[in-house]
Amino acid sequence: MGYRVVPGAGASASGRGLLRRRRRRWVRITAFGVTALLVAAGGIGWAVYAKLSGNITPDEAAAAELARYDRERPTSLVKDARNILLIGSDSREGSDNARYGRDSGTERSDTTILLHLSAGRDNATAVSIPRDLMVNLPGCRRPDGSRSAPRFALFNQAFQLGGSACTIRTVEKLTDIRVDHHVVVDFHGFKEMVDAVDGVEVCLRQPIDDRAAKLRLPAGRVTLNGEQALGYVRARKTLGDGSDTERMERQQRFLGALVNKVRSNDVLLNPAKLYPVLDAATSSLTTDPELASLRGLYALVRGLRDIPMEQVQFLTVPRESYAYDANRDQLVEPAAKRLFERLRTDTPVVVKGNGPRDGSYGDSYPGAFRGPAVTVSPPPTFRGNTAAEDTCE
Repeated sequence: MGYRVVPGAGASASGRGLLRRRRRRWVRITAFGVTALLVAAGGIGWAVYAKLSGNITPDEAAAAELARYDRERPTSLVKDARNILLIGSDSREGSDNARYGRDSGTERSDTTILLHLSAGRDNATAVSIPRDLMVNLPGCRRPDGSRSAPRFALFNQAFQLGGSACTIRTVEKLTDIRVDHHVVVDFHGFKEMVDAVDGVEVCLRQPIDDRAAKLRLPAGRVTLNGEQALGYVRARKTLGDGSDTERMERQQRFLGALVNKVRSNDVLLNPAKLYPVLDAATSSLTTDPELASLRGLYALVRGLRDIPMEQVQFLTVPRESYAYDANRDQLVEPAAKRLFERLRTDTPVVVKGNGPRDGSYGDSYPGAFRGPAVTVSPPPTFRGNTAAEDTCE
């Protein structure tokens, strides 16, 4: 039986030309389909990226104010080391935040943490600054455009007077550490973040029944939802000894547990869980313009995944009761200067729990050699904890 040669189908009586043509057509169709899928996926990806980036509020006013005083700000000493100021705002603006008190038109820093990331991204140190610490506040630009006079006052008044820019300048004058970035989060954002990771487990040595914080919890391991977590980290007068120092330690341990939860594979490798975490986190943030995008945030935190949990450390700046008012705080020297110097020069900080309240364990120890007494200065150790610690053990 003969074969009819079809023009354009190929000269081969075996049909290989037709087969090649069909293959080319299949390749074109497949390529078009893949391209269409990639475009669709890219469109969805871009839409998600744009939404999450758009959630973040850039703090342009703070950037302009800090630029005005750039010459008087500290110089960064170590390339690639970063210092980020984390500010928890007690703003009552918005229907969800209003339940925590009357909106007086001002807001203060309920929690302030200076987070130091080492240049090699092999350790992270978070230092809480007491809101009742007596400090020198610089003259700051108020929300109405007027300027306040320099004063000696409570640390958290800096945020009330001049927002994040005033708080940053106050911290820089106090520590001589350059603040590279800042992040402000409010009550609502904190709760949403906790709920997005399906709660955070803490260990309570005693049951809690705090009406002011609307908190009633049993002793032992408890998983807190967003509302409970907010009450837990903010409660002060009815938990423990009622001091702000103990409240900050509670906040530090909670943040360590939150870091553990977010870094777990259950969250980071599960898109269904990761997206609400990112959405909650970005929706609650006001940051410096450089961080006000997913790309900016990713560039900052991409190296944090490899930091061992025992190298994620939390401590409170060495403090004691203010000499003229027991309800206020003042720095303990020279312990505070030693801490700030180590952060400024990117020198590792050593923390240990159950130490003295002033944050320092001492600065020398006897030599082991016979003969005249020898005093050697070891690295100072500060009262604190790490994200790897289990408070139930």
